[in-house]
Amino acid sequence: MENLLARIERLEYHQQLLLKITQETGYEFDKLIIRKKLDKYEVEAFYTLCESMSIRMEEEKAEQFVFHAPLFSEFLHQLNSKLTIEEVIDACMKQKIYVELMQVLQKNL
Repeated sequence: MENLLARIERLEYHQQLLLKITQETGYEFDKLIIRKKLDKYEVEAFYTLCESMSIRMEEEKAEQFVFHAPLFSEFLHQLNSKLTIEEVIDACMKQKIYVELMQVLQKNL
């Protein structure tokens, strides 16, 4: 059974996201967070992963890499098991989160 405090913290976090969603469109990744019941720490881990992969992607581009299959594999391996790669790429691109990284990952689908 989930710790009551953890559940309350997740609900508060989701409430903050819901306030943004109801005011504007374009928050597909935030909606995905709520649908998949991710907590704040899981989302922070996702952003950390994206930041790390973005840096690596830029390094690969500087070294003139054309294929990013290893980057895709590593991202997929480290992605939270509650999420699928397809839904993450789609939601992030619609919400304009790490667009360049998501475009590179999408080419490997």
